[in-house]
Amino acid sequence: MTIRMNLGESSYDIVVERGILSRAADELDLQRRVLVVTDSGVPAEYSKRLAEQCKSAVIVTLEAGERSKSLECFGELLQAMLDAGFSRKDCVVAVGGGVVGDISGFAASAYMRGVDFYNLPTTLLSQIDSSIGGKTAINFGGFKNVVGAFYQPKKVLIDPELLKTLPKRQMSNGLAEAIKMSLTSDKELFELIEREYINENLDEIIVRSLKIKKSIVEQDERESGLRRILNFGHTVGHGIESVSDGELYHGECVALGMIPMCGEAIRERVVQVLKKCQLYRELELDWTAIKNATFHDKKADGDRVNVVLVPSIGEFEIKSLACDELIEKAIGALDS
Repeated sequence: MTIRMNLGESSYDIVVERGILSRAADELDLQRRVLVVTDSGVPAEYSKRLAEQCKSAVIVTLEAGERSKSLECFGELLQAMLDAGFSRKDCVVAVGGGVVGDISGFAASAYMRGVDFYNLPTTLLSQIDSSIGGKTAINFGGFKNVVGAFYQPKKVLIDPELLKTLPKRQMSNGLAEAIKMSLTSDKELFELIEREYINENLDEIIVRSLKIKKSIVEQDERESGLRRILNFGHTVGHGIESVSDGELYHGECVALGMIPMCGEAIRERVVQVLKKCQLYRELELDWTAIKNATFHDKKADGDRVNVVLVPSIGEFEIKSLACDELIEKAIGALDS
């Protein structure tokens, strides 16, 4: 299946097809110098399989994990292209999850003021979310994604077969984003996840999630309005993630952050779906630390924050809440 992202001159295709990694050269222009970026958590055969289809490939393997989204690794990618004599006619291909996609896309945007970038995501989280939309970044000064650019890929290839090697917990991590998008925008997708076997319906979950994000990005490419709904669950979720010391994955934290943002009438259904997907956790939470992490840029009590609320499945509203009110809402939902 091919999904078209309609962004004027920056439009591109998202191709979802099992086994497409082995046929990547049919979809991508690889008859040039190609920087293939991957990480140590991705099976090496994936990047090698792609490199074999290139006229001239340079593979850079970063260490797995968020720490690779650094200025040092960003420089490593630029240096690799420079050393191999890359020109503006050459390209970068990301073969990995969100970290690889973020830093590869940013490097592509910066080298000689921009070379072609292709994304071949290998995790469920990146296949349904971060691989499309054009947000690229690295971390800097202790802050996530603070240096980056909007830089759309030329094409995205999504091969669900690559998920066979993904640990179950990482699959759950990705499902959190599908649940997030279903809650705000697609009641039928939520009910599919709620009632059906996940593995048997994985391709449909990926496609429906992509179509939701595609629609949102087309309406708000630069995150000036509607695209904020993609942050559903992230406000409190980011606070939990910041104090978890790496024990919880991003999707696990967003899953918890969604619960208080759901109306009481649907909250139990949401919890049961999160349990089904191994995303629900009962934790001893330090709410003072979570508040400080969530609102580190708020200078006084009483400051407000815009949050996405889901009163009923498939519907959303954006509302301004006082920081204290939001924390009390989270405590009431997660400590009960």
